[in-house]
Amino acid sequence: MNTIKESFLENLNQVIVEVPNYLIALLIFVIGVISARFIANLSKKTLNIRSKDPLIVNFLSKTIKYAVILLVFILALKVAGLGYIATGLFAAAGASAVILGFAFKDIGENFISGVILAFNRPFDVGDTVSVGDIFGKVKTMEFRYTKLKTFDGKDVYIPNSDIIRKSVFNFTEDGFFRVDFVVGIAYEDNIDFAEEVILTAIRGTEGVIEDEEHEAFTTIDELATSTVNIKAYFWVKTTEYGKRSHRIKSDAISNVKKSIEKEGLSMPADIQEIKLYGSQKEIPVIIKNGKL
Repeated sequence: MNTIKESFLENLNQVIVEVPNYLIALLIFVIGVISARFIANLSKKTLNIRSKDPLIVNFLSKTIKYAVILLVFILALKVAGLGYIATGLFAAAGASAVILGFAFKDIGENFISGVILAFNRPFDVGDTVSVGDIFGKVKTMEFRYTKLKTFDGKDVYIPNSDIIRKSVFNFTEDGFFRVDFVVGIAYEDNIDFAEEVILTAIRGTEGVIEDEEHEAFTTIDELATSTVNIKAYFWVKTTEYGKRSHRIKSDAISNVKKSIEKEGLSMPADIQEIKLYGSQKEIPVIIKNGKL
Protein backbone atom coordinates (compact mmCIF):
# COMPACT_ATOMS: atom_id res chain seq x y z
CA MET A 1 0.00 0.00 0.00
CA ASN A 2 2.85 2.36 0.91
CA THR A 3 4.54 1.52 -2.38
CA ILE A 4 1.42 2.54 -4.38
CA LYS A 5 1.10 5.72 -2.35
CA GLU A 6 4.73 6.64 -2.86
CA SER A 7 4.47 5.95 -6.60
CA PHE A 8 1.36 8.11 -6.88
CA LEU A 9 2.97 10.99 -5.00
CA GLU A 10 6.09 10.73 -7.08
CA ASN A 11 4.13 10.88 -10.35
CA LEU A 12 1.99 13.73 -9.01
CA ASN A 13 5.06 15.73 -8.06
CA GLN A 14 6.52 15.11 -11.51
CA VAL A 15 3.30 16.34 -13.17
CA ILE A 16 3.27 19.43 -10.94
CA VAL A 17 6.86 20.14 -11.88
CA GLU A 18 6.03 19.80 -15.59
CA VAL A 19 2.83 21.91 -15.46
CA PRO A 20 4.67 25.15 -16.34
CA ASN A 21 6.17 23.41 -19.38
CA TYR A 22 2.72 22.19 -20.44
CA LEU A 23 1.29 25.69 -20.10
CA ILE A 24 4.17 27.19 -22.05
CA ALA A 25 3.73 24.52 -24.74
CA LEU A 26 -0.01 25.25 -24.94
CA LEU A 27 0.68 28.96 -25.20
CA ILE A 28 3.25 28.35 -27.94
CA PHE A 29 0.75 26.24 -29.90
CA VAL A 30 -2.08 28.81 -29.60
CA ILE A 31 0.20 31.67 -30.63
CA GLY A 32 1.57 29.48 -33.43
CA VAL A 33 -1.90 28.75 -34.85
CA ILE A 34 -2.80 32.46 -34.77
CA SER A 35 0.53 33.32 -36.37
CA ALA A 36 0.02 30.64 -39.05
CA ARG A 37 -3.30 32.22 -40.05
CA PHE A 38 -1.73 35.67 -40.14
CA ILE A 39 1.23 34.46 -42.19
CA ALA A 40 -1.11 32.58 -44.60
CA ASN A 41 -3.29 35.68 -45.14
CA LEU A 42 -0.22 37.88 -45.62
CA SER A 43 1.32 35.44 -48.09
CA LYS A 44 -2.00 35.20 -49.94
CA LYS A 45 -2.17 38.98 -50.38
CA THR A 46 1.46 39.06 -51.53
CA LEU A 47 0.94 36.22 -53.99
CA ASN A 48 -2.23 37.83 -55.35
CA ILE A 49 -0.19 40.89 -56.27
CA ARG A 50 2.40 38.83 -58.15
CA SER A 51 0.13 36.13 -59.56
CA LYS A 52 -3.32 36.23 -61.12
CA ASP A 53 -3.73 32.49 -60.64
CA PRO A 54 -6.22 31.84 -57.78
CA LEU A 55 -5.55 28.10 -57.57
CA ILE A 56 -1.79 28.43 -57.10
CA VAL A 57 -2.30 31.29 -54.62
CA ASN A 58 -4.70 29.19 -52.53
CA PHE A 59 -2.45 26.15 -52.71
CA LEU A 60 0.69 27.99 -51.61
CA SER A 61 -1.02 29.98 -48.86
CA LYS A 62 -2.65 26.85 -47.39
CA THR A 63 0.63 24.94 -47.63
CA ILE A 64 2.41 27.69 -45.72
CA LYS A 65 -0.35 27.75 -43.08
CA TYR A 66 -0.32 24.02 -42.38
CA ALA A 67 3.49 23.83 -42.50
CA VAL A 68 3.74 26.52 -39.81
CA ILE A 69 1.12 24.77 -37.65
CA LEU A 70 2.98 21.47 -37.95
CA LEU A 71 6.31 23.04 -36.93
CA VAL A 72 4.68 24.82 -33.99
CA PHE A 73 3.01 21.56 -32.89
CA ILE A 74 6.37 19.72 -32.88
CA LEU A 75 8.03 22.60 -30.98
CA ALA A 76 5.22 22.62 -28.39
CA LEU A 77 5.60 18.87 -27.79
CA LYS A 78 9.35 19.23 -27.29
CA VAL A 79 8.90 22.12 -24.84
CA ALA A 80 6.44 19.98 -22.91
CA GLY A 81 8.98 17.16 -22.84
CA LEU A 82 6.79 15.01 -25.08
CA GLY A 83 9.02 14.86 -28.11
CA TYR A 84 8.65 11.08 -28.21
CA ILE A 85 4.92 11.56 -28.85
CA ALA A 86 5.69 13.51 -32.04
CA THR A 87 7.90 10.64 -33.22
CA GLY A 88 5.13 8.15 -32.48
CA LEU A 89 2.53 10.29 -34.24
CA PHE A 90 4.63 10.51 -37.40
CA ALA A 91 5.10 6.74 -37.39
CA ALA A 92 1.36 6.21 -36.89
CA ALA A 93 0.58 8.78 -39.57
CA GLY A 94 2.71 6.86 -42.06
CA ALA A 95 0.78 3.65 -41.40
CA SER A 96 -2.57 5.47 -41.35
CA ALA A 97 -1.80 7.16 -44.66
CA VAL A 98 -1.64 3.77 -46.37
CA ILE A 99 -4.95 2.67 -44.85
CA LEU A 100 -6.69 5.99 -45.53
CA GLY A 101 -5.24 6.01 -49.03
CA PHE A 102 -7.27 2.90 -49.88
CA ALA A 103 -10.35 4.06 -47.96
CA PHE A 104 -10.45 7.52 -49.58
CA LYS A 105 -8.88 6.73 -52.94
CA ASP A 106 -11.15 9.03 -54.94
CA ILE A 107 -10.68 12.00 -52.59
CA GLY A 108 -6.90 11.55 -52.64
CA GLU A 109 -6.86 11.17 -56.40
CA ASN A 110 -8.88 14.35 -56.90
CA PHE A 111 -6.66 16.27 -54.46
CA ILE A 112 -3.46 15.17 -56.18
CA SER A 113 -5.03 16.03 -59.54
CA GLY A 114 -5.87 19.46 -58.13
CA VAL A 115 -2.24 19.98 -57.12
CA ILE A 116 -1.12 19.00 -60.64
CA LEU A 117 -3.65 21.37 -62.19
CA ALA A 118 -2.46 24.16 -59.90
CA PHE A 119 0.90 24.17 -61.66
CA ASN A 120 0.08 22.77 -65.09
CA ARG A 121 -3.46 23.02 -66.41
CA PRO A 122 -5.17 23.74 -69.75
CA PHE A 123 -7.40 26.64 -68.60
CA ASP A 124 -7.91 29.55 -66.19
CA VAL A 125 -10.93 31.01 -64.41
CA GLY A 126 -13.16 32.69 -67.00
CA ASP A 127 -12.12 30.45 -69.91
CA THR A 128 -14.75 28.61 -71.93
CA VAL A 129 -13.90 24.92 -72.10
CA SER A 130 -15.32 21.55 -73.05
CA VAL A 131 -14.55 18.55 -70.82
CA GLY A 132 -16.11 15.40 -72.24
CA ASP A 133 -19.76 16.25 -72.91
CA ILE A 134 -19.75 19.29 -70.60
CA PHE A 135 -19.37 22.73 -72.18
CA GLY A 136 -19.26 25.95 -70.20
CA LYS A 137 -17.26 28.70 -68.52
CA VAL A 138 -14.82 27.97 -65.68
CA LYS A 139 -16.07 29.70 -62.53
CA THR A 140 -13.95 28.30 -59.68
CA MET A 141 -11.10 25.82 -59.24
CA GLU A 142 -10.60 23.90 -56.02
CA PHE A 143 -8.29 21.01 -55.16
CA ARG A 144 -11.05 18.39 -55.45
CA TYR A 145 -13.20 19.78 -58.27
CA THR A 146 -13.55 22.44 -60.94
CA LYS A 147 -16.85 24.31 -61.29
CA LEU A 148 -18.23 25.08 -64.76
CA LYS A 149 -21.25 27.23 -65.58
CA THR A 150 -22.96 25.97 -68.73
CA PHE A 151 -24.53 28.44 -71.14
CA ASP A 152 -28.01 27.18 -70.26
CA GLY A 153 -27.45 28.08 -66.60
CA LYS A 154 -26.36 24.78 -65.01
CA ASP A 155 -23.59 24.62 -62.39
CA VAL A 156 -21.44 21.54 -62.99
CA TYR A 157 -18.79 20.29 -60.54
CA ILE A 158 -16.20 18.15 -62.35
CA PRO A 159 -13.76 16.03 -60.30
CA ASN A 160 -10.20 17.09 -61.04
CA SER A 161 -9.24 13.49 -61.74
CA ASP A 162 -11.67 13.53 -64.70
CA ILE A 163 -10.01 16.68 -66.06
CA ILE A 164 -6.59 15.00 -65.84
CA ARG A 165 -7.81 11.92 -67.73
CA LYS A 166 -10.08 13.48 -70.37
CA SER A 167 -9.38 15.70 -73.35
CA VAL A 168 -10.01 19.38 -72.60
CA PHE A 169 -10.95 21.82 -75.37
CA ASN A 170 -10.20 25.46 -74.52
CA PHE A 171 -12.16 27.88 -76.71
CA THR A 172 -10.72 31.10 -75.30
CA GLU A 173 -7.06 30.49 -74.43
CA ASP A 174 -5.68 32.51 -77.36
CA GLY A 175 -8.80 34.69 -77.67
CA PHE A 176 -9.89 33.53 -81.15
CA PHE A 177 -12.46 31.05 -82.42
CA ARG A 178 -13.26 30.00 -85.99
CA VAL A 179 -16.88 30.06 -87.14
CA ASP A 180 -18.33 28.53 -90.30
CA PHE A 181 -21.63 28.20 -92.16
CA VAL A 182 -22.83 26.93 -95.55
CA VAL A 183 -24.38 28.96 -98.39
CA GLY A 184 -26.14 27.29 -101.31
CA ILE A 185 -26.12 28.97 -104.75
CA ALA A 186 -27.71 27.92 -108.03
CA TYR A 187 -25.78 25.77 -110.51
CA GLU A 188 -26.19 28.53 -113.07
CA ASP A 189 -24.35 31.11 -110.93
CA ASN A 190 -20.64 31.88 -111.25
CA ILE A 191 -18.89 30.19 -108.32
CA ASP A 192 -15.84 32.48 -108.25
CA PHE A 193 -18.03 35.58 -108.22
CA ALA A 194 -20.25 34.08 -105.51
CA GLU A 195 -17.24 33.35 -103.31
CA GLU A 196 -16.04 36.91 -103.76
CA VAL A 197 -19.46 38.29 -102.77
CA ILE A 198 -19.64 36.05 -99.71
CA LEU A 199 -16.14 36.98 -98.50
CA THR A 200 -16.75 40.70 -99.01
CA ALA A 201 -19.96 40.49 -96.96
CA ILE A 202 -18.24 38.55 -94.17
CA ARG A 203 -15.26 40.91 -93.97
CA GLY A 204 -17.63 43.85 -93.72
CA THR A 205 -19.39 42.37 -90.69
CA GLU A 206 -18.59 44.05 -87.38
CA GLY A 207 -16.70 41.72 -85.04
CA VAL A 208 -15.07 39.56 -87.73
CA ILE A 209 -11.29 39.37 -87.23
CA GLU A 210 -8.81 38.95 -90.08
CA ASP A 211 -5.04 39.13 -89.99
CA GLU A 212 -2.07 37.02 -91.15
CA GLU A 213 -2.93 34.16 -88.79
CA HIS A 214 -6.71 34.42 -88.90
CA GLU A 215 -7.92 34.52 -92.50
CA ALA A 216 -11.47 34.42 -93.80
CA PHE A 217 -11.88 32.00 -96.72
CA THR A 218 -14.38 29.83 -98.58
CA THR A 219 -14.42 26.30 -100.01
CA ILE A 220 -16.75 24.37 -102.29
CA ASP A 221 -18.31 22.05 -99.74
CA GLU A 222 -20.76 19.96 -101.78
CA LEU A 223 -22.57 19.58 -105.11
CA ALA A 224 -26.01 19.09 -103.61
CA THR A 225 -29.24 18.19 -105.39
CA SER A 226 -30.38 21.76 -105.94
CA THR A 227 -27.39 23.91 -105.03
CA VAL A 228 -23.64 24.27 -105.07
CA ASN A 229 -22.84 24.57 -101.37
CA ILE A 230 -20.09 27.02 -100.44
CA LYS A 231 -18.69 26.84 -96.90
CA ALA A 232 -17.48 30.11 -95.40
CA TYR A 233 -14.93 30.31 -92.57
CA PHE A 234 -13.99 33.33 -90.47
CA TRP A 235 -12.62 34.23 -87.01
CA VAL A 236 -14.08 36.08 -84.04
CA LYS A 237 -12.62 37.12 -80.68
CA THR A 238 -13.73 34.80 -77.92
CA THR A 239 -12.25 36.21 -74.72
CA GLU A 240 -15.90 36.43 -73.73
CA TYR A 241 -17.27 33.38 -75.52
CA GLY A 242 -21.02 32.97 -75.78
CA LYS A 243 -23.68 35.36 -77.03
CA ARG A 244 -21.20 37.69 -78.73
CA SER A 245 -19.73 35.06 -81.07
CA HIS A 246 -23.19 33.76 -81.99
CA ARG A 247 -24.37 37.32 -82.66
CA ILE A 248 -21.46 37.95 -85.03
CA LYS A 249 -22.19 34.72 -86.91
CA SER A 250 -25.85 35.73 -87.23
CA ASP A 251 -24.91 39.16 -88.59
CA ALA A 252 -22.47 37.59 -91.08
CA ILE A 253 -25.13 35.21 -92.42
CA SER A 254 -27.60 38.09 -92.73
CA ASN A 255 -25.06 40.24 -94.61
CA VAL A 256 -24.20 37.36 -96.97
CA LYS A 257 -27.88 36.82 -97.81
CA LYS A 258 -28.42 40.51 -98.54
CA SER A 259 -25.29 40.71 -100.72
CA ILE A 260 -26.22 37.61 -102.71
CA GLU A 261 -29.68 39.00 -103.44
CA LYS A 262 -28.23 42.42 -104.32
CA GLU A 263 -25.74 40.92 -106.81
CA GLY A 264 -28.45 38.88 -108.55
CA LEU A 265 -27.26 35.47 -107.36
CA SER A 266 -29.77 32.78 -106.50
CA MET A 267 -30.32 30.71 -103.38
CA PRO A 268 -32.73 28.08 -104.73
CA ALA A 269 -34.87 25.89 -102.54
CA ASP A 270 -34.69 22.11 -102.78
CA ILE A 271 -36.01 20.77 -106.09
CA GLN A 272 -38.56 17.97 -105.88
CA GLU A 273 -38.36 15.45 -108.73
CA ILE A 274 -41.52 13.61 -109.82
CA LYS A 275 -41.11 10.34 -111.76
CA LEU A 276 -43.69 8.44 -113.81
CA TYR A 277 -43.68 4.66 -113.58
CA GLY A 278 -45.25 1.90 -115.62
CA SER A 279 -48.20 2.98 -117.74
CA GLN A 280 -48.38 6.51 -116.35
CA LYS A 281 -48.36 9.03 -119.19
CA GLU A 282 -49.00 12.29 -117.33
CA ILE A 283 -48.55 13.88 -113.91
CA PRO A 284 -51.67 13.28 -111.81
CA VAL A 285 -51.92 16.97 -110.87
CA ILE A 286 -54.35 19.47 -112.34
CA ILE A 287 -53.71 23.22 -112.16
CA LYS A 288 -56.86 25.32 -112.47
CA ASN A 289 -56.99 29.10 -112.09
CA GLY A 290 -53.49 29.09 -110.70
CA LYS A 291 -54.35 26.58 -107.98
CA LEU A 292 -53.70 22.85 -107.61
